[in-house]
Amino acid sequence: MFKEFIKNVKKHHRIGVYSHIRPDGDCIGAQVALCIWLQKNGFEPVAFNDDDIAENLVWLTNYFPIEKATKESVEACDLLIVLDGNAPHRFGSYKKFQEADPRPVFMIDHHPNPEDAFDLSISVDDASSTCELIYNLYKEHDISQIDENVAKALYTGLITDTGSLQYDSVKPQTMHAAAHLLELGDFRPNLVAERVFSNQTLPQLKLLSLSLSTIQLFENNQIAVMTVTKKMLDETGTTNADTGGFVSYALSITGIKAAVLLKDLDDDGIKMSLRSKSDVDVNKWARELGGGGHKKAAGAWHKGPLEAAIKETVEIGSKQIQKLELEEQTTL
Repeated sequence: MFKEFIKNVKKHHRIGVYSHIRPDGDCIGAQVALCIWLQKNGFEPVAFNDDDIAENLVWLTNYFPIEKATKESVEACDLLIVLDGNAPHRFGSYKKFQEADPRPVFMIDHHPNPEDAFDLSISVDDASSTCELIYNLYKEHDISQIDENVAKALYTGLITDTGSLQYDSVKPQTMHAAAHLLELGDFRPNLVAERVFSNQTLPQLKLLSLSLSTIQLFENNQIAVMTVTKKMLDETGTTNADTGGFVSYALSITGIKAAVLLKDLDDDGIKMSLRSKSDVDVNKWARELGGGGHKKAAGAWHKGPLEAAIKETVEIGSKQIQKLELEEQTTL
């Protein structure tokens, strides 16, 4: 899978590695692990992200630093690699810098429907995570280069992008990879899990409480919608980074097939996270709103206001659920 990637990377030296805006555990874990791989193999990597790293992931930057991109720092690179996203707009300033001064770009990602905007693409949409793909890079090249730091970074991506190895994207090879990382890194899973999942601050819990109080159920209690507003952030002294995982609480309600978290945080419209635990395809749902992602996890955007965003989003999801119910009745 990575033979051509490795051959072509060797033609370059200073390599900029972008992870997507509003970074999660998978993109940061993959970014850190890839940069260490590049460093171990004689390249000069630099990691870029336009947004701040969430508090529960900052520890990963001790293994490799991540900086905000500037015109000068990007222009100093002779190759760019984008991770955990397959469309230029997912990487913030990357698109602006690339349009102004084009250079070769490679992409490694596991989302469906990649855009044809890259010189070389590793696109595997049935992989559990981008971190699983970077693990395969090490495996194909030199598995002995996975040290404790790399193993913890990759394990972080595996567990955050699979709901702690619970989602249906998890396959036997994913479990093998997770076990192998524990072995190679010589650490217990709680050392990563506690850092990622068990360090909630009191303000974060207050924000969660406010958001939970907004939950509304639609389509015969099969769709759950919850919101976060700027007023809630101001009241609790929190930021957008503190909303990670909120949508999972709505999805956990008995009988819910899909859940949506809408974040009305600024004048730039409503950002949405969609999740499914059924046959509802939230990737298709999100694409109708100009977004996309996976069948069970996707993101989208609505110009607002919030009430209109909720109405339109629910209408799209309801049509999909009704269609699935009709198909089920037809096959009986």
